[in-house]
Amino acid sequence: MMQLNETHDVNLRSWVSAANEADCDFPIQNLPFAVFRRKGSDEAFRGGVAIGDQVVDMARVAEQNLLTGKCGEAAAACAEPTLNRFMSMGQEYASALRLALSMALREGADRALENCLIPMDQVEYDLPAVIGDYTDFYTSIHHATSVGKLFRPDNPLLPNYKWVPIGYHGRSSSIGVSGQEFRRPKGQTKAPDAAEPSFGPCKRLDYELEMGIYIGKGNAMGDAIELDQADEHVFGFCLFNDWSARDIQAWEYQPLGPFLAKNFASTVSPWIVTLEALAPYRAAWTRDESDPQPMPYLESDANRAAGAFDIELEVLIETPKMKAEGTPAQSVSLSNFRHSYWTVAQMVAHHTVNGCNMKPGDFFGSGTQSGPEHKEAGSLLELSNGGKQPITLANGEQRTFLEDGDTIIMKGWCVKEGAARIGFGHVASTVLPAN
Repeated sequence: MMQLNETHDVNLRSWVSAANEADCDFPIQNLPFAVFRRKGSDEAFRGGVAIGDQVVDMARVAEQNLLTGKCGEAAAACAEPTLNRFMSMGQEYASALRLALSMALREGADRALENCLIPMDQVEYDLPAVIGDYTDFYTSIHHATSVGKLFRPDNPLLPNYKWVPIGYHGRSSSIGVSGQEFRRPKGQTKAPDAAEPSFGPCKRLDYELEMGIYIGKGNAMGDAIELDQADEHVFGFCLFNDWSARDIQAWEYQPLGPFLAKNFASTVSPWIVTLEALAPYRAAWTRDESDPQPMPYLESDANRAAGAFDIELEVLIETPKMKAEGTPAQSVSLSNFRHSYWTVAQMVAHHTVNGCNMKPGDFFGSGTQSGPEHKEAGSLLELSNGGKQPITLANGEQRTFLEDGDTIIMKGWCVKEGAARIGFGHVASTVLPAN
């Protein structure tokens, strides 16, 4: 499990002044990774590291041989158009590069990286990795219970939920980076009072507030990753909006689960916050004594002590009317990743216990992260009580589900006394009319 080290020192400051501002997402204690290029250019995409309001161009770092040895090898891999090879090198290389960058960006350093900085407002992003496989989990018991009550009031949770981390294999080709625009999906739906289904645009389009988890070093087929070794295989986290067509899903999901309701678009934030950066925000994980306790392969003292992550999550909506009037996006819910019923390590251990081989860049969705209070719901399905109770925005508009032109923005950050604020930036994406 990742330990605190000098890179987490709350007193560290950077010669990049914006990194020292109190509300900065990207202080020197963070140093997340993304893939970028200058806006509107035909430059090759390459890896970058966030510091304040700047991006460290890792291609320049590698070309100028500013780092050597293990750090130089990591910088060269990070300079490639995707981060897959860098992820595959494991925590040893990622940690070495993090320390070298931390030392080079600290106040008092020689500023050798100064000519490798590009302002964030001048760049655009691509997916940080080639995502070979994508698995969507269902780890919030509050979300599962809330949604279950809408369909099965007397039995909201199915018997397996408290025993096994539930997940399904999703489609990776339609995962896009923040700024993604997509057409309202179409498919079959069936109204409760209709004799037959009909075909057309989705009428109950929803967002899902999730964390995204990138796999780093993989495992060989047939080899399980043990619970306490999972950290060695997780590269880092991002924000994740796993859009959902609720009406399409209601008709199609039995017996095999969602299909067209989930394959049309999913959106990730560009920056991957590493597991090491999040070390100060690990938290104890507990299981209610009245619930089934995890089987041995999903149980350990280390997972109990620090398997959870204290990450604040927020959803905002920006309607076409807000955009036209210059009104800021409005917050509609706040939640936290620490409410997850299953930990990231348990997801990894369960996914591989049967010998499934993970590859660098493989991706997990945490499932919708809802908290115990209604205001912490991670979807409109919950906030609107299945579409029965519209939410009213400050400008008088109402929503039960999303309308064309709506933009959903998700933010995430970690903050507590004695540790530096760690931010995830944001993920934003917009619904366009159906074809």
